[in-house]
Amino acid sequence: MDRKSLAIIAGAVVLLLAGPKVVDYFFPPRPMTPAEIIARSNYLAQASNTVSKTTGTNTALLAAPIINPAAATIVLPKDAEQIITITNQNLAYHFTSHGGGLKTIELLEYPAAIDPTKRTKEATTNFATLNTKAPVPIMALLGTDIQGDNFFTLSQHGNTVRAEKLLNNGVRLVKEFEVQTNYLLSAKLRMENTTGQTVKIGNYEVVAGTATAMGLNDDPSTIGAFWYNGTKMEDIKEAWFMNPALGCAILGCISSSPRTEYRDGANNVTWAAVHNQFFALAIMPSNHAPAVVVHKITLPAPEGAMSASAPAMAKNLTNGYEAALYYPAFNLDPNGFSEKSFTFYAGPKEYNRLAALSQQLNNNIDLVMNFNGFFGFFSKFLLLSMNALHAIGLNYGLTIVAITVILKLIFWPLTAASTRSMKRMQTYQPQLKAIADKYKEDPLKKHQKTNEFMKEHKISPLGGCLPMVLQIPVFMGFYWMLRSAIELRGVHFLWANDLAQPDTIMYIA
Repeated sequence: MDRKSLAIIAGAVVLLLAGPKVVDYFFPPRPMTPAEIIARSNYLAQASNTVSKTTGTNTALLAAPIINPAAATIVLPKDAEQIITITNQNLAYHFTSHGGGLKTIELLEYPAAIDPTKRTKEATTNFATLNTKAPVPIMALLGTDIQGDNFFTLSQHGNTVRAEKLLNNGVRLVKEFEVQTNYLLSAKLRMENTTGQTVKIGNYEVVAGTATAMGLNDDPSTIGAFWYNGTKMEDIKEAWFMNPALGCAILGCISSSPRTEYRDGANNVTWAAVHNQFFALAIMPSNHAPAVVVHKITLPAPEGAMSASAPAMAKNLTNGYEAALYYPAFNLDPNGFSEKSFTFYAGPKEYNRLAALSQQLNNNIDLVMNFNGFFGFFSKFLLLSMNALHAIGLNYGLTIVAITVILKLIFWPLTAASTRSMKRMQTYQPQLKAIADKYKEDPLKKHQKTNEFMKEHKISPLGGCLPMVLQIPVFMGFYWMLRSAIELRGVHFLWANDLAQPDTIMYIA
């Protein structure tokens, strides 16, 4: 292969690797401007869904002045914390009186971490946990007018937990959670005006949860937040908050103006989710939320992250991403109420389950698999193929081998054509070199004669590399699928004790 072909291949690889970062630099998710927030609030004022208890008519929301965004944390009450736990076959929900929400959710079918030195799954009480070490519970309310002392009274009735408190302004906050099956939880937020006066409720946020690492082997680059506007899903993670300059976007250096908060949406937030490599926690409002907010927060590092034996990436597992739905200020009628409903999904990023849920709810929640973009189609197809081969009895390790062989067979004609083209180029290298030497003082003439020679002998410098470039999207999709498939978590094959982790020849105790 000549130098021109090598340069073309190198350029294609650079474009594939650096392209997404360059696009993120030129077209980053844009925070809402003050003018847009005001415009959105004015729109909501004309189409409020806040219902008056006394009249049953629509109550207009007032366009709120811009205030400082709510902090990502709340002041914890001094009262002793009360915990109520409800367990089903999949999850253990831990509700807290501090903030009146879900403190953590344990996934009872998945261990928190996979020990790469052991080949068998052992019984554990250390389960994968969502919202772990988060500063606020799920369904916490952030906003100066609705926090109070953040101590809620909890009560339980079967699979339903109720959290309530009375604020100093006479507004009663009531949150009701109902545990369902299939990793789902329904929730209601109710604000009741117990006074005979109109009460203004300022801007507030309903916390969806916080994306956190679960163990030392987690990949920091897979932790972040998604939100869906009914047409497109936005992916918010470390790169957006770093806000790198163009050179830094490619080289990975740190910008001098990092961001701490993401804010977007125009009454079109269908759902928002926080996620790590294998699990997701999504909030789906019954009516589109006005906006979504994502705060970057610093969390305690996982235990052992700073030890000499910890993976190199473990020291970067202190970033957390807290997502919340934003709601503008409004007036609550005397003796009136406002109620909002939500559905939560807290579970594995398992495509078949999420695809069925997406069809049931008609909201494309399966996009949390992040099978979008150029390589997403191939990742999804290869995941379905891997699961189909596993369903007929093949070990997951063998399914990966089988898919690799099948892909090589499918691409064999392209590979063969590439090989033949390179051999033909090698055959004519002496003649091409002779042309180059003869016209080395006249580059234009050299280029013309070289093209004439190639056309006469039907050879092309692209003939050897183009077939290989065409295969890159498939193999990149294969790579993204393998690093995100929860089906491979903890599965061993030959010397590999966890197919979801990078290949390691052996572990020395």
